[in-house]
Amino acid sequence: MKVLPFKIPKPEQEALVYQEDTGIVFYDKLHQHEEIQISYVASGEGSLIVGDTVNDFNAGDVVVIGENVPHVFRSDPKNSSKSVMYTLFFTKKSFGKDFFNLSDMTRLQLFFEESGYGIKILTNLEKLSFHFGHLKNQSRIQRIATLLHILDIMISSERQPLSTFVYRKIYTNDEGNRMNNVFEFALNHFHESFSLDSVADRANMSKNAFCRYFKKRTNKTFFQFLIEIRIEHACRLLFKNNDLSIAMVSEQCGFLNIANFNRKFKELKGVTPTQYRRYSIEKWNNQSKAS
Repeated sequence: MKVLPFKIPKPEQEALVYQEDTGIVFYDKLHQHEEIQISYVASGEGSLIVGDTVNDFNAGDVVVIGENVPHVFRSDPKNSSKSVMYTLFFTKKSFGKDFFNLSDMTRLQLFFEESGYGIKILTNLEKLSFHFGHLKNQSRIQRIATLLHILDIMISSERQPLSTFVYRKIYTNDEGNRMNNVFEFALNHFHESFSLDSVADRANMSKNAFCRYFKKRTNKTFFQFLIEIRIEHACRLLFKNNDLSIAMVSEQCGFLNIANFNRKFKELKGVTPTQYRRYSIEKWNNQSKAS
């Protein structure tokens, strides 16, 4: 099943679509589709943009993307290992227009509402990993049964939203390409200094028109969005590159001075870069001991 910008074609006669993405990078174009997407990241790491918010993704993550929610998985190009993701796509009408309206499915209604902002599952990840690992060799009927098992586990799991604002509109291909060009430019050049004019040029718009356009669709300014990308990248560097000083991390993420980096980092993460590094390493060590 080939995913196109802002459109995902559905194979004929398939109510539930199973897809494996394997490679150095995932499909990294901003897109949306009518199907609800449930994905398990078997390996890989990088940035995940959902709606208005930049998140990170790592091996072992389970995420849910609701219908028509703009999103993009951007693998970290410095990660040498392959990115692998298993995904189920379905709509609320895949199994009949009233299937998910049955009284037995009542607990799923809130879950579907939450999926409109994107969801990251925080608990029961081993159980979910087990079910995703068996999808490849299952028949279509077995996969439907597995989807129901997965949904049942997720509605009983702790979860957090991946975004706070989603532009409630189905994008045209032209709009999708325009926003994709802007996001791609930001993800490729976040560590550099550049003007707002250069970003507006990517969207083929004047600076003022671009500012209004971007704010309407993301509920934030472009530079707020850019700072989020820089801080998410800083989080990966702080955890994976313990030999890098805070000043070096700040510089590699595009901040002109360390004071501004520390201030913006604490605004978004609630802790200083030094505290984040210590907490992340302690958490990883505790998880390693537990396993």
